[in-house]
Amino acid sequence: MRSRYTAYARHHADHIFRTWHPRTRPERPLVDHDVVWTGLRIIRVEGGGPDDETGTVEFIASNTGPHGTGELHEVSRFARRAGRWCYVAEDEA
Repeated sequence: MRSRYTAYARHHADHIFRTWHPRTRPERPLVDHDVVWTGLRIIRVEGGGPDDETGTVEFIASNTGPHGTGELHEVSRFARRAGRWCYVAEDEA
């Protein structure tokens, strides 16, 4: 989760692509160069431990951009694939 936030903050689309589960990832992840990500707050984590195959992270990511300041509040599902965690999808926050 934190590495994906950092990739969005630094506009590293290749890392976002590589950490997105192939079953759900778009052809090209959208990276908005006009958005500056300013903070990440983890609200809760379920699963995602060393013996788990899935996990869920609820977070709030703060940003500024052409339309002012904002927050992204999301619940993200992850799955372990070939030993690495991949983003699967967003659930309702």
